Amino acid sequence: MSLREQVGQLLFVPFHGAPPNSRSREYRQFVKLVRDLRIGGLILVNWTQGHVTQKAEPYATAAFLNRMQRLARIPLLVSADLERGASMRVSDTTIFPHAMAFGATGDPNFSRYEGQITAHEARAIGIHWVFYPVADVNNNPDNPIINIRSFGEDPKDVAAHVRAFIEGAHAERKDFVLTTVKHFPGQGATSIDTHLNLATVTADREHLEAVELPPFRAAIQAGVDAVMTAHVAVPALAPAGVPATLSPQILGGLLREQLGFRGLVVTDALEMGSIVKGYSAGEAAVRALAAGADVLLMTPDPEATARAIVAAIQSGRLDRKRVRQSVMRVLEAKAGLGLDRRRLADLEAITDAVNSPESNARAQEIADRAVTLVRNDAGLVPLRDPAKACFMLLTESRYSQEGQVFAQELRRRAPTAASITLDPTITGPALDEAARRAASSDLIVAIAFASVSAYRGNAGLAGEYPRLIDALISSGKPVILAALGSPYILRDFPKAAAHLAAFSTVPPSEASTIKVLFGEIASRGRLPVTIPGLAARGAGITVSSITEPARAPAVQ
Repeated sequence: MSLREQVGQLLFVPFHGAPPNSRSREYRQFVKLVRDLRIGGLILVNWTQGHVTQKAEPYATAAFLNRMQRLARIPLLVSADLERGASMRVSDTTIFPHAMAFGATGDPNFSRYEGQITAHEARAIGIHWVFYPVADVNNNPDNPIINIRSFGEDPKDVAAHVRAFIEGAHAERKDFVLTTVKHFPGQGATSIDTHLNLATVTADREHLEAVELPPFRAAIQAGVDAVMTAHVAVPALAPAGVPATLSPQILGGLLREQLGFRGLVVTDALEMGSIVKGYSAGEAAVRALAAGADVLLMTPDPEATARAIVAAIQSGRLDRKRVRQSVMRVLEAKAGLGLDRRRLADLEAITDAVNSPESNARAQEIADRAVTLVRNDAGLVPLRDPAKACFMLLTESRYSQEGQVFAQELRRRAPTAASITLDPTITGPALDEAARRAASSDLIVAIAFASVSAYRGNAGLAGEYPRLIDALISSGKPVILAALGSPYILRDFPKAAAHLAAFSTVPPSEASTIKVLFGEIASRGRLPVTIPGLAARGAGITVSSITEPARAPAVQ
């Protein structure tokens, strides 16, 4: 391999699952990157069409990847952020809830199962490298980008789920995928979205050793294949203002030498604001390689980046041996996955390999087990007379599918119950009218969605929803507030009569929430995080389903 070809193996570029026409400019660019630049791999990302975020379709994704694999002289290593299983990026696959829901179940076996199914579905589609599990310990309620992507705030619990997912993903040799623990050395304590700006972890070394690092140590012991770096500055470990991704002290000193990690080190996306606001594409790549990274993910300009790396090697700024080490790790990973023998997805086998009834039933069970009843004044949950309640669905976008499953299940159970679906564009008089309509019922059930998304900057309620909920509470009618997504939004409404947390915005969590409200399943979850001023980690009220023998509510 020439020097340029070696450098190409370290570059991973994004694609979405809608295959471009072979005569399009987009397709020709992929051909250039794969055939000429000899990139090492691809990463599957969602894309926006109109106002709607789109996911890849399994068959189309596999067909496009097969095409690219045929173009590549060295097999491509295909990666994806599959944090909720393949469903995070690919439609018609098993829909798992967010990591924090797994934490609320208290059972790492669920994470082990998710690892097994994720690996099976990913390999069927042609994806070999999973950027998961998240090892960040979310000990900051104001974290805008980790939040429900974390298993919780207790390092031991997070470590247990991290270890279990890795074990599950490695359980079947034929479905073996590379696993990735992220974001090293931990960004659960930050309050800035690194997609926007550089964040700083202010903890001292003692705190890092006790809180942030244990899940990463557990992952390494469990045989994790890769570590993804965080674009955060950690003054306790390296000079202030230097992202961990570009720090030799953190990647070389801490990760390689002190923790003894020998696998792949992959950067978080190099197109994020925390990097591009301080460094050019080529400069960031050269610094990341010098620091100890192996794979450069989503650099803004792959061709300019390759030229910058080659120039840095030829000038002596970047050690050629250091780059060769990274190239060998990438090639060894491809060989270990058997890509020299099996680089193409079997298109005819996809239908039976993904989205099975059994795996979806298990995912629903996980969502059911996660629902946590945090407060239950006057025993409002389960509902005594749902027909007399008003259900308000506070979605995050008028184009979102949030709330559709809940509304459908509500109509099936209580067709005469009042239901109002809102989006953040509804303000002023229209919002006041919705509040008046809700207050005419005996009870108000507010289902509030609060997801975590890049470039948003916070994980709070959208629009004027806080004012609306305050108005509902002030009406004097009892309000049940259910958080689908971030549980931390509950702290802003301490006077709500009941608090429920599902820790995820996915459809199974909507179904789980209505089942708990209607007493069809027991509330069994426990908070994996502390909600300041409201409840401590481990809190949760157990209320039996109406089909179970009655017993006194228990708080743990």
